[in-house]
Amino acid sequence: MSAARFAEWTEHFIAEAERRERVGDPGWTAGADLPVPVWRSLQRFQFGEDGDGANLIGKADLAGDADYAAAVRLFVAEERDHARLLALLLAAGGQGIIDSCWSDKVFVRMRRLLGLRMELLTLMVAELVAVRYYRAVRDGAGDALTSEVAARILADEERHIPFHCRRLRASVAELPARPLRTLTMAGWRGLTLGAALFVAADHGAALGRLGVGRGRFVADVMASTGGVVADVLDGSRPLEVPTGGR
Repeated sequence: MSAARFAEWTEHFIAEAERRERVGDPGWTAGADLPVPVWRSLQRFQFGEDGDGANLIGKADLAGDADYAAAVRLFVAEERDHARLLALLLAAGGQGIIDSCWSDKVFVRMRRLLGLRMELLTLMVAELVAVRYYRAVRDGAGDALTSEVAARILADEERHIPFHCRRLRASVAELPARPLRTLTMAGWRGLTLGAALFVAADHGAALGRLGVGRGRFVADVMASTGGVVADVLDGSRPLEVPTGGR
């Protein structure tokens, strides 16, 4: 893995942070009006975005690539900003944040079971689910402020996927045999299916109000796994650093 490539990611994350600073926040005073199931769903996603990232940062430090570790810190900062945006959106709609969510605790414990590879595989599941979820919120909320917040978070989550794919490609390549690498990614797809089914069930009422059925949500998440598997297993596929702002 070329350290220079992660140096480019660090530069990209810094440029995105500067762009966000220039653009500023959405207009919170406009308020937000959403069905109760959507508010409850957003509260749980806000809680999930609000981790400190210390475990991932620690594993990135141990990986021995200073550029990657720096990029991970900036990635974590973006995730924290998502939590901030969602908290402010909830406040704009007269809703509070929650301080506990059992499903998120299970997910975090799973991520921490093993090393960086398992952390990133599990995190990639969350990214794919989040991409489909925030797209549904953006397109189906019917509320201008909510759609803007969801669009901002969605754009970040879509950029995070090639970032994680780049490191996962190197990590999975360390496995000793091609069949084991293929089996690992097949297991990851199974984990993704389980997560998508759980979210579809747990957030089904909200998804329905956003115009996305449970089956469609799961199918769309699983459709996105093919590209990730190909990117991780095929070292010849380009994984470019995104350019330009939103």
